[in-house]
Amino acid sequence: MSTSPSAAVRVLIVDDQSLIRLGFRMVLEAADGIEVVGEAGDGAEAIEATARLRPDVVLMDVRMPGVDGIEATATIARDHPGVRVLVLTTFDLDEYAFGALRAGAGGFLLKDAGRDELVAAVRAVAAGEATLAPRIVRRMIELVTAGQGADAAPPAATGSAGLDLLTSREQDVLQAMARGLTNTEIAEELFLGESTVKTHVGRILAKLPARDRVHAVLIAHGLASPWEHAAEGVQVDGGTRR
Repeated sequence: MSTSPSAAVRVLIVDDQSLIRLGFRMVLEAADGIEVVGEAGDGAEAIEATARLRPDVVLMDVRMPGVDGIEATATIARDHPGVRVLVLTTFDLDEYAFGALRAGAGGFLLKDAGRDELVAAVRAVAAGEATLAPRIVRRMIELVTAGQGADAAPPAATGSAGLDLLTSREQDVLQAMARGLTNTEIAEELFLGESTVKTHVGRILAKLPARDRVHAVLIAHGLASPWEHAAEGVQVDGGTRR
């Protein structure tokens, strides 16, 4: 769901502990340009509330009774491709991070993230930017490069599903995305205009095809399949999923 620059980011908070939901609500409601539109105590409630409230961002816990956060994320990503999911958990474990990202989450943060980091993550995910805890980015790179020799080709040059369609510059941008860089940081590193980077990102998403930046990185690393909904006419080049 796209938002205009002046519109508040609408957030649904999902966690099975009411005190944690209250804490998140207090932090987010104190931030400019963010509106908490509802709460849910488990994945089933999150799915229902998303359909009813149509938030821009769902702040999703992982471990919950009944329908957990991974399953709820997958359902929301499938049924409401315009809604972004930001997963938070106390568990710094690969299976939670990659499970959430494969399910369709637009970002992953640990619950010990600071107030400013949480607010920035919500805003970034709403804008279509990738948001990953630094530890998860490092672990992703470690998993991909494990066992590769110094002369091994980088993931974006392997010719896997759709990657051979990328230009050399698009591969450079994808590599930078894989390190968690924002459009501004990519522009500075590659000496490009930010609008040019945004165009490259849009083309990468369309060619793979990928749901968003995080999904593009997972595809490049062989950790996810191309987006099956891309053929259904969901906009990826020019929308908010960058």
